[in-house]
Amino acid sequence: MRGKSTVTKTTEPDDRVRLKPFLGIRPGVYLATGGLFVLLLVFYFTLLYPGIARPGALVVFHSEPAGAALRVDGVYLGSSPCKVFVPRGDRTMEAVLPGFTPEQINITVRGRVFASALFPSRYPLNVKLDTPDPAAALALSAADYAAWTFGGEPTPSWQVPLSLSEGVYRTGRAVSIAESAGIIAASARFASTRAALRDLIRAKFLADNGGAPPSPVTLVRSVQDIVSFLADNPSSSLWLADTLPADSASVIISSSWYQNRLAAFAEITAGQVLSPETGGNPANRPPFEQIRVGGLLFSALGGGVLVQDEPFPHYVLVEPFLICTTAVPVPAYNDFLDANPEWRPDQRGDLESRGLVDSEYLADFGVTIGRGRAGVNKINTVSWFAAVDFCKWLSGKLPESLSGWEVRLPAEAEWEYAAKSVRNWGDRNRFIAFDGDAWEWCADPYSPFPFFAASPEAVSAVGSPERSLRGGTWLGVGGSVGPETRASLPPATCSPFVSFRPVIARKAGN
Repeated sequence: MRGKSTVTKTTEPDDRVRLKPFLGIRPGVYLATGGLFVLLLVFYFTLLYPGIARPGALVVFHSEPAGAALRVDGVYLGSSPCKVFVPRGDRTMEAVLPGFTPEQINITVRGRVFASALFPSRYPLNVKLDTPDPAAALALSAADYAAWTFGGEPTPSWQVPLSLSEGVYRTGRAVSIAESAGIIAASARFASTRAALRDLIRAKFLADNGGAPPSPVTLVRSVQDIVSFLADNPSSSLWLADTLPADSASVIISSSWYQNRLAAFAEITAGQVLSPETGGNPANRPPFEQIRVGGLLFSALGGGVLVQDEPFPHYVLVEPFLICTTAVPVPAYNDFLDANPEWRPDQRGDLESRGLVDSEYLADFGVTIGRGRAGVNKINTVSWFAAVDFCKWLSGKLPESLSGWEVRLPAEAEWEYAAKSVRNWGDRNRFIAFDGDAWEWCADPYSPFPFFAASPEAVSAVGSPERSLRGGTWLGVGGSVGPETRASLPPATCSPFVSFRPVIARKAGN
């Protein structure tokens, strides 16, 4: 029989930490005091310090229509609807929306000290904005839309606002359907990205229902209008194929609508008429074959039908006009400066502050791209605004026989017409020189799709952040620049590769 084993249990003494007095203070006292101090710190920094260090209130800003900017003492803090913290004190708050009358409110912001971080004082700010000219307000939104399209397609890190459709929403029924349709048609000339196309379509649907979401009836009408717009603009198929995503574009490219348009290009090009004579209606003809104004020689060109190749081939009617045989030479521009000292190089700072030039304006006055070429020393580093003012000055030198005519920058179609005429009728227009070593300012506000039909009033109201250029420079790859090549720059830009040449044309309405 085995014996039973015995297990002996031993108890270890408990580990105990005995705190010693600190500076003669018993542990129980200084621990309780320390804990209380920590609680007081938490209480102070949570409930009191925020209100003491940063006193103020939370302004809850709403506006009708939405999207107005809130400025507090002249500083932008946000756009409605939004919540912004405003420091304590007497404040001037202003709600601003382009095209609408600003609303200014003076308030005293007080705020609370206790628990301001958790339960801040709130100041509701509700503002209703009015506009004296709803159509002009919508045009401003359309101009903003046009400016954003020059930035290209948005990315996840860079987004663009829905400027056009938001403008339609804000103006609502205050703008007639006819007025909004005109502005939207002019805006379509800038729909070069998918984001811009989405904003354009959204604006159309909102406009047809007075700024509200479309009803079934207005939805059908909007779709009908869109189909009609595409039918009235034959190059729409090419525009959509160039703008839509690849899968949608492939559907359009395979359609007869697109293929028929491609097949029509030969017929369109054959319809071009570049007249070497100043033909057409005798009343529209220039009274001179050539004339010298302010030292500049102008040669007449007959009107005709131009086929503009970019961005897609389309017809443009061109009336007879006279064009300067060269870009403006330096001596002629110097005469302009003598008569208009506000444009001299020493006034660059003032002109730049007014947005008329940039810092390069006449930076190297007298040194031009064309120096040494056939004695032509053309002016450069001048802005579009400077070129326009030069033309106005030269208009004052026209003889009485050209009453009803004016000197101005050429339209893109006129510049291209002249360049192609010189190429096709060299002997007759041998005095006109297009040497292709500089870009030249044109009168037109630049748009990617100028062939889209829109009223001149709507086109003018929408405008463009850039102005058109034609020509080219030696910087371009050989053969890459021709009479049809389009380019653009902001109108205040002064580049050593940009000059200009004026035309003499009939004033609008004459």
